[in-house]
Amino acid sequence: MNDQNKPKLDSPKNTMGGTAVKPSAWRKLLSKKWAAPAAFMAAAAIIVTLMWLYQGANETSTKPVTATPEVSQGTTDETVDGTKKEDPAIADISSNETMHWPADHSQLETVASFYDAKNGSNEERQAGLIQNGNTFVANSGIDLARSDDKTFDVSAALSGIVSIAESHPLNGNVIEIKHSDGIVTIYQSLNDLQVKVGDEVKQGAVIAKAGRSELGKDLGVHLHFEVRQNGKVINPSTLFQK
Repeated sequence: MNDQNKPKLDSPKNTMGGTAVKPSAWRKLLSKKWAAPAAFMAAAAIIVTLMWLYQGANETSTKPVTATPEVSQGTTDETVDGTKKEDPAIADISSNETMHWPADHSQLETVASFYDAKNGSNEERQAGLIQNGNTFVANSGIDLARSDDKTFDVSAALSGIVSIAESHPLNGNVIEIKHSDGIVTIYQSLNDLQVKVGDEVKQGAVIAKAGRSELGKDLGVHLHFEVRQNGKVINPSTLFQK
């Protein structure tokens, strides 16, 4: 049997009496379940982008132009290297003074030492820990007390201006005094405050009496004394007049 006598085969039927049409690539793509949501999200993203561009262009064209304010020299509180300038009112108050003990040291003992994490021995660091409940706090100053647990006068270690005089829930009554060279002396656990903010005090002047505080309640009546320079804690024992 030659090719001419072979029976012709009909095209496959898709529906009754109809010839099947091969679906296009687009129709295959759109037939997927995720195609419609994806197309919707893409269209929404395009619309939002166009609206954002239009709004930004509109704001740029209508936003008023403001001039950059000029900065006058000498009006900033900081120097070129970022440190704060010293208050002219206290620049020369204590510049020539050597720090004194903030109380009569001959009648007192150090009941808590400064916690020196860098240079202190194990014993010294242990003596610089203050117990607060079940925890221990590194002492950022020294604590002085009488052996008989009686109060005593607290005096300014340097001349300066009182910057804080207030009550604190943990530290008791607190006084801070600013001095020259960025030095601040801090007196805590006080009673009977005798100065207020803004007062100028002379070195050795009585500013309060020793008292108690919640943080140092195990120390009894005592004075907690700190020294900071430009915000950095300093061991007061290294500064006192010999």
